[in-house]
Amino acid sequence: MALETLSMGSLSAGIGAGLAAIGAGIGIGRLAGSALEGIARQPEAIGPIRTTMLIAAALVEGVALFAQVICILVLGK
Repeated sequence: MALETLSMGSLSAGIGAGLAAIGAGIGIGRLAGSALEGIARQPEAIGPIRTTMLIAAALVEGVALFAQVICILVLGK
């Protein structure tokens, strides 16, 4: 029974880490695409758009990092 529980924990940690990475990649891709579209429409607003994009990308990566840490904690349990 303990071996099955251990393997299920490893499987869930791997799936969780993969989904977190995929979600962050999709989110940042959409964020960058929207920012480039906004810059193409209003080139004079490149500064504020870039700043907002970088802050939002950092927040998305932060959530992905927390998910990775939780998956590592599940793996160590």
